Amino acid sequence: MKKTDPRTLIRVAREAGNAENPEPLDLGARVRELRKAQGWTLEQAARQAGLARSTLSKIENGQMSPTFDALRKLAVGLQITVPQLFSQPRHGQVNGRMVTTNSGEGMHQVTTTYEHELLAETLSRKQMLPYRARIRARSMEEFDGWVRHDGEEFLYVLTGVIRLYTEYYEPFEMRRGDSAYYDAAMGHNVISISPEDAMILWVTSLT
Repeated sequence: MKKTDPRTLIRVAREAGNAENPEPLDLGARVRELRKAQGWTLEQAARQAGLARSTLSKIENGQMSPTFDALRKLAVGLQITVPQLFSQPRHGQVNGRMVTTNSGEGMHQVTTTYEHELLAETLSRKQMLPYRARIRARSMEEFDGWVRHDGEEFLYVLTGVIRLYTEYYEPFEMRRGDSAYYDAAMGHNVISISPEDAMILWVTSLT
């Protein structure tokens, strides 16, 4: 019997909404489900994602823990967002759910420009993705083009000073307590302009 690599298991809350007794989401099975929903073979999905067929096969079979870059490529290839890779399919409305995340205990994802801490990551079928981000970028040249994705996004500055760049508006300087709400399909990037890395709260809709 094949053992699933525990590193590929993302903890999610039970459908009943009991966050104290989470059941695991098998990332490999989730990727396979999404691939088959597109009607793609391993070769087709790997080509869409820009990954080797063997790499995708290992991910689906729990033999490899994918890097964030591989997750990003998978999401682009499957035409979804990275958070949706970790979300269970919806099976009806669930009420009365709750989960807490202690400071520093969210799921961390580090890139050259941002350091994300995903919050409430154990809760399945979320309508929003909340995460805290350390803004490491200091100039637009550090980005590989605009960041854009489905949904809407709320940004709140926790510490430091940032500059919010968007595709259709002039850059906007923001300080602690400032906030912005925008269409996430519009290109957007954030840089720190304070001596220290700024910290912000981002909340992204998943619908």
